[in-house]
Amino acid sequence: MKLAFLFPGQGSQAVGMGRGFFTASGAVKSLYAEAGDVLGFDVAKLSFEGPEDELQLTANAQPAILTASVAAATVLAERGVAPAIVAGHSLGEYSALVVAGALSFVHAVRVVRRRGEFMQEAVPVGTGAMAALMGVDLAVVGQICRDAAEGEIVGVANVNSPLQIVIAGHKGAVERVVALARERGGKKCVLLPVSAPFHSALMEPAAGRLAAELATVPVKAPKIPVVRNVDGGLTTSAEEVVPFLVRQVANPVRWTECVSRMVREGATTFLEVGPGRVLTGLLKRIAEGAKGYAVEDPASLERVVAALRGTGD
Repeated sequence: MKLAFLFPGQGSQAVGMGRGFFTASGAVKSLYAEAGDVLGFDVAKLSFEGPEDELQLTANAQPAILTASVAAATVLAERGVAPAIVAGHSLGEYSALVVAGALSFVHAVRVVRRRGEFMQEAVPVGTGAMAALMGVDLAVVGQICRDAAEGEIVGVANVNSPLQIVIAGHKGAVERVVALARERGGKKCVLLPVSAPFHSALMEPAAGRLAAELATVPVKAPKIPVVRNVDGGLTTSAEEVVPFLVRQVANPVRWTECVSRMVREGATTFLEVGPGRVLTGLLKRIAEGAKGYAVEDPASLERVVAALRGTGD
C-alpha cells in the first residue's frame, strides 16, 4: 500500500474546523499559537467560533485552512501515519509543501495570508466571477469559453474531475459561458459564491506580488514528491517550489492530472487531510478502485487508523 495525502483548498473552511485536534494535541495547540503570533490575530478563535462571514474572507480562510490541514497531518504523524506522496488543491499545495518539508509552517502561513490579500485585490469586487460546469467535456468547455469571450477573459480554472470543470474570468463572460453550457448539454452549470476569479489570467497582478513575497522565503527540497497543480508534474527539488507556486495563481488547477499522476506513482490509498470531504468525493470520479478517506476530526482519524491497520472499514 502506498499512501497519498490530499490537502483541501479554499471553500472547505467551516466554523469549528480543527477544534477536536486542538483539544487533543499539544503539538496542534502550539501550531495555532504560532499562526496567531505570525498573523497578529487569534486563528484558533476565528476557526473554532467564527463569525462565519469573517472566516470566509479569502485572506482569513487561506491561513485558517492551512493551519487546520497541517494540524490534521501533525496528529496523523503522532499516530505513525505518514505519506509517500502529497498534493493539494490550489491553496492546499502549500499544506502539501509544509508536510513534505519544503516550506516551514511559519513561513507558509504568512505567505498564504498575503496570497489571499493579493488575489482579493487583483480584481475589483464585482468584476470577476467563477462557475462550475457539470457534465461537459473539457474540450467542449474550452470551445464554449472561446465562443463566449467576446473580447473579455474567461477560461478553465479547475479541472476537478473529467466532468466537473470550473471556469473563471470577467463576470459577463462567465455568465455567457454558463448559458451556452446549459444549451450544449451541461447537467448543472452554476455561478459560484466566490469573491474573485481565481486561477484565471485576471490574477496575473497577484502572481507578480506573490513572486516578490516568496522571494523572501527559505525553501528546502521536499522529503517526498509533491504533485504540482499547474502541470501534474513532481516537485522534488528546492528550485522548483517557488516558480510553480507563482504560476499556480493565474493558471488552471489540473486536479484530475494530479490524482492520475499519484496513481501512476503507485498510490493506492488516499487521505484527505484537513477540513471537508470534497477531494474524497472527486477521487471516486478520477481513480476507479482507489481507497479514499477523510481525516478532519478525531472520530474520522480513529476510523482511518483502524482501516489502515486492517481492523476497520
